Amino acid sequence: MKVIKFGGSSLATGEQFDKVIKIINEDFERKVIVTSAPGKRFAGDTKVTDLLIDYAKTVIAHEDYTNYIKEIISRYHEISDHFQLDDKVIQKLKKKLTDLAKAKYSDEEHLMATFKAHGEFLNAILLSEILNKEGIKAKFVDPKDAGIIVHGQPNDADISPETYLNLDKLSLPKDSRLVFPGFFCYNQKGEIYTFSRGGSDITGAMLSKGLHADMYENFTDVDAIYAANNHVVKNPQAIKKMSYQEMRELSYAGFSVFQDEAIIPAIQGQVPVNVKNTNNPAADGTLIVPEQFLFNPSNQITGIACSKRFSALYLHRYLLNKEVGFTLKLLKIFYKYGISYEHMPSGIDDLTVIFDRSKLNKTTIEHLCHDVKEVLQPDYLEWIDDYAIIMVVGESIAHNVNTLGEIIDSLTQNNIAIHMINQGASRISIMIGVQEADADDAVRQIYKTFFN
Repeated sequence: MKVIKFGGSSLATGEQFDKVIKIINEDFERKVIVTSAPGKRFAGDTKVTDLLIDYAKTVIAHEDYTNYIKEIISRYHEISDHFQLDDKVIQKLKKKLTDLAKAKYSDEEHLMATFKAHGEFLNAILLSEILNKEGIKAKFVDPKDAGIIVHGQPNDADISPETYLNLDKLSLPKDSRLVFPGFFCYNQKGEIYTFSRGGSDITGAMLSKGLHADMYENFTDVDAIYAANNHVVKNPQAIKKMSYQEMRELSYAGFSVFQDEAIIPAIQGQVPVNVKNTNNPAADGTLIVPEQFLFNPSNQITGIACSKRFSALYLHRYLLNKEVGFTLKLLKIFYKYGISYEHMPSGIDDLTVIFDRSKLNKTTIEHLCHDVKEVLQPDYLEWIDDYAIIMVVGESIAHNVNTLGEIIDSLTQNNIAIHMINQGASRISIMIGVQEADADDAVRQIYKTFFN
């Protein structure tokens, strides 16, 4: 049995739905289908989820929201017309959409989560109706009816353990498919909660684990995952097979196919993941498998990723390494402001703390630096926004003593300054800090060294 998930671009138009239906119909093992909300139909278009967020904001502001309902429902109507569905289907979707503005919510966070979820909700209902009209038996499944329970925050949900106990009891029909909306579930009170990152991918991975799937197929708009960003490296090599850990390391540093937390349920269930292209389903795609199935990786490295979303706090103080509790004092400051850090490379007199810049604001940074100066009294303190991190990843790195040296040579020979190197925290990756302006060139030089 396979769980298959389709991304927003795969479900944006009637023509894309045609491709999805063909993919579903080609393999009866594709029993469980997970939908995203309709994505962009063309460059400059707006995703349905973004329209729903604007709809929610308008309701919160007590402003006229009728145009948003018209615009959102028109997206589903366009798809429905392509398949000449009974108008009752669109009326059903329109009522659900309109009722959102009339319902009562605990607070604005709960309202926002409920509105955002309906892109997937309505698309799953629509797909199940279309499949049945096309002669493919299908049933829409509300996550609540499947016993999928989450906890946490309304827009940052976590899967509750009882979900897997409930999914274990769910029987799959022999002659039909199940269509689940991605991105959202319900808490114990029956309120809609959404996943904060990797939305529908998390749903697909969760169902793969809970339903003991043999494969989780994730359909998107690329033929494979590539060894480097194709906007940086021209025609990069496709990755045929990689390990879960390689995927997580690369996703963390910027690979956009998966967010680094999105496939954790599939990893826990040891379910192989196949990333494939809705527009070219015959392509093999990229297989993501447990480490034990990755026999003799052919390349010295698997991929190179880069993210420019980081900032760093650098401090210098003589004999820093001899002061007991120095790091504890620093961590207490982070805790005071609710800050998590990404990395903390250090020397005998120096320490650099690397942060995800997207999680900080100017005021927090100012308060943080003030407290660090006052509590730790460094000889020198600097906040660095010009910071990029490159991850060079591969299962073979642990067994090859030359990899780090070749990376350093490729950068220094091209006058690219290295601000930080971290190898050892992970056996399969090497982390390099460089200036933002050098980041793309650094990726190209490393790629050239190992793939050309």
